[in-house]
Amino acid sequence: MLGGLLRASHLTTIEDLPGLLAEHAALVGFSQIMIYVPDLQQKFLLPLPGQLDVRGKPLDPLRIDVTVAGRAFRDLDVVAAPQAPDLLAGEQVIAAAAPEQRRLWVPMLDGAERIGVLGVTVPTDNETNRWRAKRLGTLMALLVVTKRDRSDAYACLVRAHPMTLSAEVLWNLMPASTFANDRVVISASLEPAYDVGGDTFDYAMRGDIAYLAIFDAMGHDTAAGLTASIAVGSYRNSRRRGLGLIETSELIDKAIDDQFGGGRFATGVLAMLDTKAGWLAWVNRGHPPPLVLRRGRQVATLDEAPPSPPMGLRLGVSSGISRYHLEPGDRLLFYTDGIIEAHSPQGEPFGMDRFTNFVLRWEADGVSAPETGRRLIRSVLDHQHGVLQDDATVMLVEWRTERHRKFAM
Repeated sequence: MLGGLLRASHLTTIEDLPGLLAEHAALVGFSQIMIYVPDLQQKFLLPLPGQLDVRGKPLDPLRIDVTVAGRAFRDLDVVAAPQAPDLLAGEQVIAAAAPEQRRLWVPMLDGAERIGVLGVTVPTDNETNRWRAKRLGTLMALLVVTKRDRSDAYACLVRAHPMTLSAEVLWNLMPASTFANDRVVISASLEPAYDVGGDTFDYAMRGDIAYLAIFDAMGHDTAAGLTASIAVGSYRNSRRRGLGLIETSELIDKAIDDQFGGGRFATGVLAMLDTKAGWLAWVNRGHPPPLVLRRGRQVATLDEAPPSPPMGLRLGVSSGISRYHLEPGDRLLFYTDGIIEAHSPQGEPFGMDRFTNFVLRWEADGVSAPETGRRLIRSVLDHQHGVLQDDATVMLVEWRTERHRKFAM
C-alpha cells in the first residue's frame, strides 16, 4: 500500500491525491477515505477538491473545535468513531457498515506540523489497522507538503477571504508555522491572516543551533509589509553568512534605512538557542521581551538588558547580547504587542496577565505548542469580537519536550 502510493505519487498533483489514496488504501481493506486540510486561520478542516460523500455530494468543511475530526487535529492523536447508518462523524454522513467496522480520524503530521486529518473506515479497529492508518497519515502529510506549494488550487482552498498584497507577500516569505526535531519544537500563529501588515517571524536550524526571530514593522499597509520583508531578507542573508546577532541587527537597521531613509522602522528579537546545552542568546531591538514558562508558571521575563532602538532609525545598539540558561521542558514565548494591546469593543485590554494565564493553563493541560498558539489567537480574536486593531503574532519554542516526541508517527 505505502510503496505503491509513493511510487504513483511522483507525477500527480494535489487534486489527484484523494483518488490515488483510495485506490491504494483498498489493498488493506480501508474504505471511505477522506483528506482534510486546515484553513489559513485553523478554524475549519477543508476537504481536498474532488471528494464526494456517500450521497455523491461534495464533502462539507468540518469545524476544528467541535467535531471528531477536529479533535484528532487538536490532540494530535487517532480518534475512533463508531460506524453506523447515517452516523454523523464530524459533519459527514457515513454509509451503513458491519458492526465491527470503525471510522478512524488520523492526524496528518510532518514532524509537529499539522498538515490535516485523514478519515478512514477500517474493517476492524485493532493495533495492526491503527498502525497502518498512522503510517498512511504520515505519508499523506508528506505528499501534501510536497505538492501544496506548487498548487494554486491548494492556496485558494485554504482561504476564506481575499488576501491583501502585503499579506500575500508575507505569507510566501514565512517558513512553515511549525517545526520539530527531537530537541526543539517551534510553532507560530499570526492574525489577521488575510490582512497582516508588518508582523512576521522566521526560524532555521544549523546543527544544534536554532535561529529564531520575530519582527513587527511600523504601520499596517503595503509599506509595512515591505519593511518586514526587508527585515527578514536581511536577517537570512546575515545569518547564512555566519554573522553574529548584533551585527545582523545592525545590517537590518541599515537595510531598512537605505530603503526608507529613516521613515520606517521595525522592532524585533533575534535569538539563538543551543538545543544541546539549552543556552539562549538574544538581542532585543525595541520589542516586547520574551517570556520563559516552566512547569505551569512564568519564571522569567527576558528583559535583563535595556532594549536597543528599533531597526531602521540608525540609532545604534545600546546593549549587548543577553543570555539565559533554559531547563529541559522550558517554553519560550515570543510575541508582538498586538497580542497584549488588543482591546475589546468596550475598551478592555487583553493584557499581559490574561495572555500568560491562558498559555500557562493550556501548558498545564498538556496542550501542544501548535494547539496552544491556535487557541491563543482564537482567544485574542474573540476578545476583539473578530476584528483586530493590530497584527497579533505569537511564537512558542519548546526545548526537549518528551510530549512531542510521542506524536512523531
